[in-house]
Order: sequence, then C-alpha cells, then structure tokens
Amino acid sequence: MTGPSPVDRGKPGSKLHILTDRAGIPLAVAVSAANTNDAEALRPLVRAIPAVRSRRGPRRRKPAKLHADKAYDITDLRHWVADRGIGVRIARKGVERSDRLGRHRWVVERTFSWLTGYHRLNLRYDRKAEHLLGFLTLAAALTCFKKLTKARSAT
Repeated sequence: MTGPSPVDRGKPGSKLHILTDRAGIPLAVAVSAANTNDAEALRPLVRAIPAVRSRRGPRRRKPAKLHADKAYDITDLRHWVADRGIGVRIARKGVERSDRLGRHRWVVERTFSWLTGYHRLNLRYDRKAEHLLGFLTLAAALTCFKKLTKARSAT
C-alpha cells in the first residue's frame, strides 16, 4: 500500500500563491494548478523575492524568517530554506497545533483578501495561466502602491 499522493487529481482550477512581508505587502506571486502540492510553489517564490533597498547598509536579498503552515512541512524544503540563510518557522505535522501559527498566518490571509477585492481574481475567466498571473501581478502592484502611499502620507 502506498502513501498519499502529493497530487490531488480531483481538483480542477488554479491556486494563487503569495509571499508577503510582515506588513502583508506582496513580494512575490505565482499561479499553479489546483491539483499540485502547495510546497512545490515555495522555491520559485523565494527565488523571486526582489532586493530591498535600505537606508543604511547593503541591499537585503533575503528575509530573516519564513513562516509557513503545515502544507510546507517537508524535510528537503526545510533544508533548502535554511541553506539560504533564512530562519525556518514551519508548523510540523502531528507535532504543533495550527492555531499557534495563526498570529503570523493572518497577515497572508489579509493580503489574499486585499487581492480578491479585485473581482477579476475571484473567478478565473481566462483560459491561459499567464493571463491570470498577469492580473494577479497587477493586483499585487496596485496593492503595494496603495499600502505604501498610505504609509507615506501617514508619516
């Protein structure tokens, strides 16, 4: 008898993947088929993080920590993230409760809520994934613009 397959063949559609900073600003976005495992999207998202300009010192090329839920609890993935000098904070399957990660997870859920405010992303109208990714990237850019201009006007 074999274990569960990493692919759920019964799900049509697509998944949106978002990597955010601590404030919920989207840093990287991706689209995959709904029948693929979530953990397969983490490596391209981490590679896609842009360099961040800071006021002092060199540009920062990686985050300090990565928070993720139990779907990303794969040993190879943990080692891959740690080898890049990023602290790993992934909930362990069967060890940690899901609610302990909730104080960090709500930031990503709020970002999903901001992005689904653009109704084009609620239903997939486009046949090609590249078009959906284009609209997702545009929505992420608009969200960044709105949040960053709001933060700038508050100071």
